[in-house]
Parts: sequence; C-alpha cells; structure tokens
Amino acid sequence: ALRPGGPPFLRLTGIGPPSHDNRDNLREIGLRLAELARSVNVRFAFRGVAAWRLEDVKPWMLQVSSKEAVAVNSIMQLHRLLGSEPDPNNPSAIETVLGWIRSLNPKIMTVVEQEANHNEDGFMDRFTEALHYYSTVFDSLEACPVEPDKAMAEFYLQREICNVVCCEGPARVERHEPLVKWRERLGKTGFRPLHLGSNAFKQASMLLTLFS
Repeated sequence: ALRPGGPPFLRLTGIGPPSHDNRDNLREIGLRLAELARSVNVRFAFRGVAAWRLEDVKPWMLQVSSKEAVAVNSIMQLHRLLGSEPDPNNPSAIETVLGWIRSLNPKIMTVVEQEANHNEDGFMDRFTEALHYYSTVFDSLEACPVEPDKAMAEFYLQREICNVVCCEGPARVERHEPLVKWRERLGKTGFRPLHLGSNAFKQASMLLTLFS
C-alpha cells in the first residue's frame, strides 16, 4: 500500500470445495479479505472457484490475464495428491496440478508442506517416522508460551496421525514428504528455487526469538 506510485490492484482467486450447507464459504472469505484491503487502501477483487479436487481445475476457470503478474500460494494441499494410482497413459494427480500451475506462468509460487516422510509403503517405516515427528509437534505445543487451542490442535492431529498410520491406498491422503523430494518434483515441472534474502531470514529469526 505504501509503494511508490500508489497501491497496486490485487486480484485474488481462492480454490476450495463446494459448501455442504447453504453457506458460501469462499464468498465469506472474499468479503473479509476485501474489508482488510479497504483498511490499507489497496484495490482488491476476489473470485472463488469451487472444485472437489485440485486436479479438476482448469486454467481457463481462473480467468488469468496475460497482463497480470501471477503468484501461486499452496498451503498443505499438494501432499494430498501423491496417492493417486500410477497410470502409464495418464499423468498423476500431482503432475496434472503442477502442470496447470506451470501453464499460468507464475512469477512466483510458494509451497507450505510439512517436513516429514510419511509417504513410505512400509508400515513400520511410516509408524516410526510418525512417532518421532508428532512427538516433536506435541512437545512444541506444550512449550508454546501463547496458549493454543489444544483441544482443536489435538483433534486435528489425531485425525492426521490416524490417516498416516492406519490407512492404505487412496484412503491415505496425508502423504507428507521431505523437502528434497518436493524440490525434485517441482524442478521436473520447470520450477526453480529462489533465495528468500536476508530480510526474510532476519524476520523469521526475530519471530522465533519472540516466541521462544
């Protein structure tokens, strides 16, 4: 909002599943974001795209203009696409989604995923990895000086752990993978990593200091 030349026009497209009730959740999110944009004097438009599966989304649905600078943000979604059955005649779900994202020619893509290895076929490997990983997660919740909603966190993590350990085949959707595998997969699609710069590192270090 304070950039030279005035604030830019920001158009945000949110993708989510259709609502189970009469509420339009995507529209509600858009209204909240529009209110925030007005408070900082940023011109803003929001568009929601309802889809049960990310691989069902087509680039034309997003109505991207060639004059726009596109940024893509994916938070805790891509790992759910790793369990599709391999088919030599068709791309996998993750290949399909990364393919249409790449076709948008984004200036930047940010991906948030858990740094874990829960996509192994062997039960014992998965169980051992989950035991160490989620023990650390629960320890961090206990040590957090800001009291989190522990009941909600435990409920969410309980379902996640159950899916990692107890489910097989397409039913197992919590298929977290380490960073090295994501870098390899994104690299094959045409993406390359970018350094965040010293300012982002300093800000992250400051936040860690505040909450440690």
